[in-house]
Amino acid sequence: PVASAAPSEQAAPAPSEPATSNANVPMAERPMPPGLDAAVMDPSANPCDDFYAYACGGWLKTTEIPAERARWSRGFETVAERNQTVLRDILTKAAEGQGEGTPEEKKLGDYYGACMDEAKLEASLPTLRTYLAKLNGLKSPQEVARAVAWLHARNVNALFRVTSDQDQKDSTQVIAVVDAGGLGLPDRDYYLKPDVKMREARAAYQAHVQKVFELLGDAPFVASRKATGIVAIETRLANARLPKDETREPEKVYHRLERQGLKQLAPGFQWDTYFAEVGLPAGEALNVTQPKFFSEVSGLVRQQRPSDMGPYLSYHLVEHAQTALPKALRDEFFRFESTVLTGAKADLARWKKCVEATDDALPHALAKPFIARTFGADGKATTLDMVQQIEQSFERNLDTLSWMDAETKAQALVKVKKITNKIGYPDQWRSYDGLTVKRDSFLDNLLAADAFEQARQLRKVGQPVDRQEWLMSPPTVNAYYNAATNEIVFPAGILQPPFFGRDASAAVNFGAMGMVVGHEITHGFDDEGRQFDADGNLRTWWTPASDKAFRERVSCVKNQYDQYKAVDDVKVNGKLTLGENVADLGGLKLAYAAMEAYLAKHPDQAAKANSYRFTPGQQFFLAHAQSWCSKIRNEAARQRALTDSHSPAFLRVKGPDVNLPQFQQAFSCPAGSKMVAPAANRCEVW
Repeated sequence: PVASAAPSEQAAPAPSEPATSNANVPMAERPMPPGLDAAVMDPSANPCDDFYAYACGGWLKTTEIPAERARWSRGFETVAERNQTVLRDILTKAAEGQGEGTPEEKKLGDYYGACMDEAKLEASLPTLRTYLAKLNGLKSPQEVARAVAWLHARNVNALFRVTSDQDQKDSTQVIAVVDAGGLGLPDRDYYLKPDVKMREARAAYQAHVQKVFELLGDAPFVASRKATGIVAIETRLANARLPKDETREPEKVYHRLERQGLKQLAPGFQWDTYFAEVGLPAGEALNVTQPKFFSEVSGLVRQQRPSDMGPYLSYHLVEHAQTALPKALRDEFFRFESTVLTGAKADLARWKKCVEATDDALPHALAKPFIARTFGADGKATTLDMVQQIEQSFERNLDTLSWMDAETKAQALVKVKKITNKIGYPDQWRSYDGLTVKRDSFLDNLLAADAFEQARQLRKVGQPVDRQEWLMSPPTVNAYYNAATNEIVFPAGILQPPFFGRDASAAVNFGAMGMVVGHEITHGFDDEGRQFDADGNLRTWWTPASDKAFRERVSCVKNQYDQYKAVDDVKVNGKLTLGENVADLGGLKLAYAAMEAYLAKHPDQAAKANSYRFTPGQQFFLAHAQSWCSKIRNEAARQRALTDSHSPAFLRVKGPDVNLPQFQQAFSCPAGSKMVAPAANRCEVW
C-alpha cells in the first residue's frame, strides 16, 4: 500500500526541447534524469551486489532519523511531514479565526485549538475521573457488559472490538462484526514468546501500567495489584487469538454465527445488555471473526469478579485518550513506547500530534482546504492515465502466464476490468453536523469525535454497501486495494515527489509511482485478494489446476522471504508478508512493462529518456529504490517484523529486483551476482 501519480503527455517536457541533444554525449557526462537525485546514491556500491546501497547509500550515510521518529524515509515520512506543515497552517488559521468562519472551519479550529491548549490539558484529570467512574465499582455481569459497550461506543479497544463491514459472501450488504481485541502490547507474541526480548517487554509493560495508576492517584501497592491483574487478563486474551499471519486467511475470520450463535458460544458475557447499549441497529447478522477468542472472553468474564474488570477497562480508556491528558501521563506513555516499541528519542511535537488528531477526528472537513491548496485537476487526470496503463499491462500479461488455464484467465480478466479507481479525494464529502466540539476540553472533544464516528460506522449495519466511501483521508501518504469492493484508492497526499513529479522523466514516474499502482492492482490477485471475485464476494473462481499452480508460485515467494533477516535475530515472516511481497513483485513487473509500452507509443518521450545519464530501465529501478530509502530504529524494526504485513523497506527494493530478469538486463548483472536469483530459485507469480 502506497500511491503516486502518472506520467502522461501533459506532464512531459515541452516537445520543442531537443529530445536527442545528448545522443553523442558519453553516458557519464549526461544530466541526471529529473526526479532522481545523484546525492542519494553511492556510486562506489556495485548495483549487482547490493542495489539498495547503490541507489540509497548516499542518503543512508548522511541522514539521521529525527529524534521524535522511530523511522524515517525519503518517501513516506518526508512527504507526510510536508503535508503536515500544510495542514498545520490551515488549522492554525482556523483556530485563530482567520478563515471564512464556516461551521466546519470552526469545528476544525476548536478541535485543534483545544488540543494545543496545554494549560487545559493539565486540568483534565477531573474530567477523566468522571469517565473512569463509569468503569469502576462494577457489581454484576450486566454492569461489565454495559461498561464495555460504553467504551466500544467510543471506539476504545477493550476486551474485543465491534464494527461494521461488508459481508464477505454478500458484497451488497453491511453486517456487524465482533473481532479480537483488548491487548495493550502490539501482538500476542509479546505476551507468549519466551525469548529474552519479549520477557523484557512484558516486564516493562507491567511496570508501565503500574506507573499509570500511580499517576492517577493510586498507592504503589494498589497500582501494582491492578497492573498484575491487567497483564493476566491480556495474556489470557492473547492465548486465545489467532496468530497474525493466520488472520490474513479470509475463511479463518468469517463465521456468520449471528447474535444467537454468539450468545451460545460465549454465554458468560451479557450480550443482550451489550447490544442494547453499544448502538448497533437491531438484527441478527453478525460475523464472529475468531470463535475461540470469544469463548475465552466468556470464560474470563465468568471467572473474574466484576469489580476486577474495572482496572483493565480503565487502563484501556486512559491509553486511548492519552493525547488529551496531563503531561505526566503523556510522558509515561512515551517513555514506555520509546524504550520498548519504537526507540524514538523525543516525543512528537505537540502540533504534530494535534494535526494527526484533527485529521483522525474530522478527516473530510480538513481534506477540503488541503485539496484546494495542493491537488490540481491535472494530478487526478495524470494518475488515472497511469492506472489505466498499468491495468492494461496486467491484461496483456495474463496472456503470457503459462501456469494459468484459459477458464481462470477469463475470470481474472473480468475482475481487473471491473476494478474501480478512486483518485485524489472522494466525490461525496462526509457531514459533521451533530458533532459538538468545544474549545475548553480536548478530552471531551476526542471522545465525542470517536463516538460520532463509531455511531456512523455502526449505523451502516443492515444497509447496502456505500461504494463511494473512502477508507483513508485524502492527505494520507498511502494507497490501498479493497478486495470487498474491488477498488484501488490513491489519496492526494501521496501524489507528489519522490513518488510522482510533474517534471520527472516518464521512466522515473513509472518506477516510483507506477510500481505503487501495479502493487495495488496485484493485491487483487495476491494470496488473499484472489479469493474474492470481481464483485467482492469471497468465493472460489479458480480451477483446481490454476489454484494448485498459484499456490506453488507463492510458496516460492514465502520461502524466499523467510530467509531474509529483518533485524538482529528476527527474520521476516514470509507468511505474514506474503500478500505485500507478491504485490511488490507483480507491481514492479507490471509497471516496467507499462513503461516499455508507453515509451514505444511516445518516441519523443523515449528519445528524451535516452538522453539522460541512465537508460530508461535503469531510471525505472533507481526511481523505485529512491522512493524507498529508509532508516528505522531496532525497537521499531522488531515490532514491525512481528506485526507488520509489509517487509522492511530495503527488502521492498531488493526482494522484487532479484527475481526480475528486467533488472538483471538493465544493469547487465552477470549470473551469480547477489542481485540475481538463480533461475531455479527465481520467483514469479504475476
